Amino acid sequence: MAKVSIGLRGWRFEEDEIFTGDEELKPLDEIPEDSRERLLRLVSLVEEPCDVCYLDYGEAEVHRCNEAEIVYGEPDGEVLLCPEHEPDLLYWFREAGGSDHKGSVEFADRFHEWVAAGNEAPEGYASVEHVDENPGGLPDLPDQQEVQERLEEGFDGDRIDILELAGERADDDETVTDEEVVESDLDLSTDYPSDR
Repeated sequence: MAKVSIGLRGWRFEEDEIFTGDEELKPLDEIPEDSRERLLRLVSLVEEPCDVCYLDYGEAEVHRCNEAEIVYGEPDGEVLLCPEHEPDLLYWFREAGGSDHKGSVEFADRFHEWVAAGNEAPEGYASVEHVDENPGGLPDLPDQQEVQERLEEGFDGDRIDILELAGERADDDETVTDEEVVESDLDLSTDYPSDR
């Protein structure tokens, strides 16, 4: 089977890891962890603006940004790009030390800092030639609601005993009385955790 991009070019998936024989997306628990993490992240990235455009225009003029078509980096440290700005990332990665951050979640931050400092690829710097063999032949990514429903399928809602996980056992006979709460330093009007 071939490697495929879904939603955005850049992250590539083994077709047989994520699709059934009927070319439907497999249930999430049947997809290997790395691919599942990328797929879940892609759901929230599709239709987001290009990072470089966003750095140029900001939130106030986000409507002027190109929609991202390409993703590079690792989940939660990814860079979203339009074709116009892809050469900037490639130049940074190949020629300006960006490859030092390959595989790290700081990848995006370092690229954003480089762009914010006024750097860009030289005029005419070559981009990557992307070949879309059959862009309409892949199923669409599920939307965020469908992903949430898939994650909740089979969830039994068991309670987790934090004390047991910490290696401690709570004494079931130890209950806190109202008087003990009143005498404690617990401020019930504060949203916890507090930085006070």
